[in-house]
Amino acid sequence: MAEHKFAGKKAPYSLLENIPRLISAYYTREPDPDNINQIVSFGTSGHRGTSLNSTFNEDHILAISQAVADYRQKNRIKGPLFLGIDTHALSEPALISAIEVFAANDIEIRYQPDFGYTPTPAVSHAILTWNRQEKDKSDGVVITPSHNPPSDGGFKYNATHGGPAGSEITKEIQNNANLYLMEELIGVKRIPYQKALQKASTKTFDYITPYISDLNSVLDLEIISKSGLKIGADPMGGSGIDYWLPIADMYGLDIDIVNKEVDPTFRFMTVDKDGKIRMDCSSPHAMASLIDLKDTYDIAFGNDTDFDRHGIVTKIGLMNPNHYLAVAIQYLFQNRPDWSDDAAIGKTLVSSSMIDRVAKSINRPLAEVPVGFKWFVDGLLDGSYGFGGEESAGASFLKKDSTVWSTDKDGIIMNLLAAEITAKTGKDPSEHYKELESQFGSPVYERIDAPASLEEKKILADLSPDQVKADHLAGEPILKKLTRAPGNDAPIGGLKVETENGWFAARPSGTEDIYKIYTESFKGPDHLKKIQEEAISIVNSVLNKD
Repeated sequence: MAEHKFAGKKAPYSLLENIPRLISAYYTREPDPDNINQIVSFGTSGHRGTSLNSTFNEDHILAISQAVADYRQKNRIKGPLFLGIDTHALSEPALISAIEVFAANDIEIRYQPDFGYTPTPAVSHAILTWNRQEKDKSDGVVITPSHNPPSDGGFKYNATHGGPAGSEITKEIQNNANLYLMEELIGVKRIPYQKALQKASTKTFDYITPYISDLNSVLDLEIISKSGLKIGADPMGGSGIDYWLPIADMYGLDIDIVNKEVDPTFRFMTVDKDGKIRMDCSSPHAMASLIDLKDTYDIAFGNDTDFDRHGIVTKIGLMNPNHYLAVAIQYLFQNRPDWSDDAAIGKTLVSSSMIDRVAKSINRPLAEVPVGFKWFVDGLLDGSYGFGGEESAGASFLKKDSTVWSTDKDGIIMNLLAAEITAKTGKDPSEHYKELESQFGSPVYERIDAPASLEEKKILADLSPDQVKADHLAGEPILKKLTRAPGNDAPIGGLKVETENGWFAARPSGTEDIYKIYTESFKGPDHLKKIQEEAISIVNSVLNKD
C-alpha cells in the first residue's frame, strides 16, 4: 500500500476529530441489536468501536457493565473492581456510564483521584497486589481502544488473574451484553452519577505510587541512575503522562518528557502510513517526532495510549518490535540469576524466529502460543514463563525474584528495560541486535493482507494440517504444518507453515473481510517474496480459489 501524503507529518486540521460531535453521538445514537456490525463484540483486546457509526455508545457500555456485574456475582468475585481509563475522548463518558452501573450493583470501585488516567499495566499490578493480600478477589476494567484513532473507544475486562480475560469469559460477557441490548436494557441496574460517587463502595485509589514504588523489584534502576543516561520519553498523549516524572524523581533518572500535551484530537501526532491519526508506538510514521530527536538522547521511547505497548528509539531510529523482543529476551535470561532454569520464553506464533534461535542458544525452553496476550497469563502468574511477548510490541516479564510483576502487557517496564540494557552493557538494543544478526542471520519480516469472505475466513480458522497438500515452500521442504500452537496445543485460528529458513502464518481478521499473512525469511527479500506468493497460493487452494 502506498504511503499517504501526510504519512509521518503533523496531523493537519482536516484530519482532526470533531470531539463535541463524537461525544454527542455517544449519548444520542443507539445501536441496532439486529445489526451484526453494531452489537457488542469482544476481540483479542475487548470491545472497540466509535460512537459515530453506533459501535461504541452509551447503550453498549451500560450493557457490557451489567454483564460484567453479572459475571462477578455468578463467580462470587467480591473484591474491588479496579477501573482505569486512557485519554481517548470516549473514555470519560464510558467511565461515567460504567460507574453508574457498577455502583448500582453494589460493586466496590477503585478509580484514580480526579478521574486521572490509568495505564493498563497499573491496573494489572493493582489487581495482583490486592489478590496477594486479601481473601476476596478483585478484577478490573480498562476503558481504552489502545492505539486506535481518536474517534474510537474501547472496553477491556481483566479477570482475577490480573490479565486479559480468556475467551470463555469474554464470550459470556459479550453474549449477555447483547441480550441486554436486544431487550432494550431491561434488567440493567443504574443510578445517577452523583449518587454513584457518593456511595461508600465508590472510592478513589492511587494507582501511581504503588506501581512506581515497586518498579525496583522488576528492573535495575540503580544502574540506570548511576550511568547518567539521557532518556527521552514520549507519552504520545497517553495514560502514562503522570508516571514518568515521579519515576525520574524516585529513582534519580534523567528523563525528559518530550511531549506533555494531552488533547483528545491528538493534534500533536504525526500521521500514520495510511493517513490516519493512530498512537502506534511501533509505527515509524506515528513515532516520527521522537525519531527526529534520536541524536538528543542515549535512548528514547514511546507508548501507545494505554501504555501496554512500547516503542524503542536508538541512535539509528525506531527498533522493529521483533528485534527488540529478541534482544530483551537474550538480556533478561542472562541477567536475572534468581529466575528458574526452567522458566520458559513465551512468544506468539507470528513473532520472529530470531527468538527461537536466541532461545536455543541460551538453552531455554520456548513456548509458542496463539496470538493474544491472554495466552501468557497463566505462565507469568505461576512463574513458568520468565517472559511473554508478541510481535505487536507488547510484553511483560517476571520480577527479579522470579515472582509475577504483571499479567498484562507493560510498556513502561519494557521501555525502562531498554535503558537498563544500555546502562549495564554499554550498548543500546540496536547494537545488540546487530550482534544477533551476525550470529544467527538477518531475517526479513512482513505482514500482508489478502481478501476473504466470511465463509472463507471460517474455513481458514478451522483448518487441519492434512488439508495443506504442499510439501515445499519457496524451494525448501516444509518441516511443520501447524493449526495448533506448539506451546499449549491451543487452536491458532489459522495455519502456520515452517521451513528451515522461513515461514508464513495465515489468520482471518476478526473485523475486516481479509486474512492476514505473516511472513519471515532468513534468506533475504527475494526469498520472502517467494514465500508470500506461495503462501497465498497454498491458502487459496485450501479455500478452493484456484
